[in-house]
Amino acid sequence: MQRVPLSGLFFGALGALALASSQAEEIGSVDTVFQWLGPNHKIVVEAFDDPKIDGVTCYVSRSQTGGIKGGLGLAEDTSDASIACRQVGPINVKEKFKAGEEVFTERRSLLFKKMRVVRFLDQPRNTLIYLVYSDKLVEGSPKNSVTAVPIMPWAGTPPKTAP
Repeated sequence: MQRVPLSGLFFGALGALALASSQAEEIGSVDTVFQWLGPNHKIVVEAFDDPKIDGVTCYVSRSQTGGIKGGLGLAEDTSDASIACRQVGPINVKEKFKAGEEVFTERRSLLFKKMRVVRFLDQPRNTLIYLVYSDKLVEGSPKNSVTAVPIMPWAGTPPKTAP
């Protein structure tokens, strides 16, 4: 049996965590603080499509810690995030979903902190609501942002709802 060094397991787990959060597409970023060693602190803008609803794309801006720890993926990013979701085509609800169901998740620290995007449906107003917030194993953050997408016809195509 071949022995795997503990550091190999650690960095392998880091790679798996990084891959797990790769469903968003980075649109761009701006530097906010210069760092002598490692990457600068920045604000990153990412886009992701709702996996259960065709025609909705969400854009999330979030802080990203730089420096040596940030470059190695060991820093804990702040809980600051903002979200804007828009109708980008005909809306088609592919399957039913629960209120508060998670749509997107991204790690904000090595193990214990995540940024989450959840979805709600405001039926009386025919509107999808998306909420971004961060949580931590022991203590979450009240920092959050919300956006709404009215379900509207798209270029003469009526919206399709869940079966």
